[in-house]
Amino acid sequence: MTDRSGELVEQLRAIEEALRDLAYDRLRDAADGDADAAADEKRVLQARRAVERAIRALGGAPDDD
Repeated sequence: MTDRSGELVEQLRAIEEALRDLAYDRLRDAADGDADAAADEKRVLQARRAVERAIRALGGAPDDD
């Protein structure tokens, strides 16, 4: 992996972590009765999975924290 690819993988990992945190927040909101939060959580998870695919495509492995 080139230096630039490695930098992009690190940035994508940070984005993936932020999306994971947001998904958990929206899931908690849905559990508290927010009707729109469940749909939001699904969209965020879809985006997170796309970022995970990009990480793998660049030769990295998503962090499983």
